[in-house]
Formats: sequence, C-alpha cells, structure tokens
Amino acid sequence: MKKLAAAQRREIAAIAAKTDATIDFSEMPEVVDWTGAEVGRFYRPIKRPVTMRLDDDVIEWLKSYGRGYQTKANLLLRHAMEANRLIRSKGRGTA
Repeated sequence: MKKLAAAQRREIAAIAAKTDATIDFSEMPEVVDWTGAEVGRFYRPIKRPVTMRLDDDVIEWLKSYGRGYQTKANLLLRHAMEANRLIRSKGRGTA
C-alpha cells in the first residue's frame, strides 16, 4: 500500500478535527426519499459461522418471510443488542 504524502496526512487530520458545528451543510440538499437506499452497503461487520439451537416455531416464523432467514435473525439480534446498549448507557438497566 502506498504511503500518504505529508500534505495528505495534514488534510486528513484537518478534516478529522472538524465537528458537526463547523461543517457547512447549507449547499447540501436534505435527503427525504430513502427508497433507493441500500442497507449495509458500506458497513460490513465480520461474520462468524455459529451453530444455534432454536425452537422450531421460531425457525418457521423466520423462514416464513422467505430467503434470508438467518440474516433476519441477525438483524433481530442486532436490534435487541443495540436497544440493550442504549438502555445500559442511560444507566437504567443491568442486563
């Protein structure tokens, strides 16, 4: 991989130091239509194969939505994880 020039490193550092309050968004149109958005296009967490024992009715329910039942299970678990993190960060839970 090619190393960055000193000027490039300075430019990246200057951009990284900016806060939302110092960025001018006035010429950027607000996005109000997200119908063409692609979930996970830029965020790709590392996947790890696991074996889980789930109740049969849970598996059937996940599969009833069609292909991608494992992805749906992952999304449901991620939602629960993030909700739990939010609760814990506000100091209202211990689980």
